[in-house]
Amino acid sequence: MESAFPSIGILGGGQLGKMMAAEAVRMSVSPKLLSPKDAGPMRPYAEAQVGDWTDPDVLRPFVADCDVVTVESEWAPAEAAADVLPDDAALWPSPATLSLIKDKGVQKQHLADAGCPVPSFVRCPTADAALEAADTLGYPVVLKQYRGAYDGYGNATVDSPDALREAWPGLAAEDGLLVEAFANFDRELAVQVARRPGGEQVVYPVVYTEQRNHRCHAVEVPAAIDDAVAARARRVAQKAVEAVEGVGLIAVELFEMPDGEILVNELAPRPHNTGHYSIEGCYTSQFENHVRAILDWPLGSPALHQPVAVMVNVLGRREGTPPRTAGLSRALDVEGAAVHVYGKPDVRPGRKMGHVTALGERRANVRKRAEMAASAIEL
Repeated sequence: MESAFPSIGILGGGQLGKMMAAEAVRMSVSPKLLSPKDAGPMRPYAEAQVGDWTDPDVLRPFVADCDVVTVESEWAPAEAAADVLPDDAALWPSPATLSLIKDKGVQKQHLADAGCPVPSFVRCPTADAALEAADTLGYPVVLKQYRGAYDGYGNATVDSPDALREAWPGLAAEDGLLVEAFANFDRELAVQVARRPGGEQVVYPVVYTEQRNHRCHAVEVPAAIDDAVAARARRVAQKAVEAVEGVGLIAVELFEMPDGEILVNELAPRPHNTGHYSIEGCYTSQFENHVRAILDWPLGSPALHQPVAVMVNVLGRREGTPPRTAGLSRALDVEGAAVHVYGKPDVRPGRKMGHVTALGERRANVRKRAEMAASAIEL
């Protein structure tokens, strides 16, 4: 039976929304984007709009002709969109899934209750409760803001009661914060899982993520780990995604402990920075499989084209508007480097402004080329 190509609504206008929309357009799926503020990455798309995305009178016409609505981040107003969604349309990930993930305390408790391995933690409503929890868990501990944290913002590692008291006011909400045992891990890993509404799923290779100043600097795939550890990481990731009934692309951040145990750090119910390598590196990118999954279409292969892929983030180096660089041509001159600049209208130190991916057979050479291209772009 023939049918019209569908339309998807994306709540968000940043780089993730831009890259979702790009894959949708390639498959003749019409994307619409809605952002509460003018976001540079979404500007190339004709059906991109700015408005109060919590207002039913704004949301209702936005979703009216959408076959499916999705979110760029877990903090998008999915419940408000669901309230005005046409009867024959879907919203993925579901508001129920997002409610389990967007609050780090709720997320961690739900994963623990589902039997997923996580670091020891305590949800603390007061500073005194946090001090007691830290004493029980043993310093250092990690303090995590419940809602709204990203890219290193909203977390703090503290090694004493005084440091905890100092950090508390800047992180705690009215209901407190999460105190988590510091995971003395060997490596930080990540796995992307694409899952359809009926449960069919594909699992991407396990990646190694290198963090600098609490932000992802580089991703190497496949991670240089034992096959048994990789298999365990994939199983743990799938269990975590199934625990929250995720639909679409769900990223699972993991810790590899010295004894080979795998712990879940956090989930992201959307395409993720640690999966950007898949645009050039895999037969089906995380963004394409996200679109396929939310439309309940067959999923594509997540396998790598070449033995190794390395992605390096391009971060802002100064404060200013608009971003300027004299280094883009130098980056493009690096053999085999794929350069992505997101189009954000302003730059600040540490802000993710783009990324570079390189592919090849030898890890050290691929990493060198990706680093060279990324470092040439001085935004």
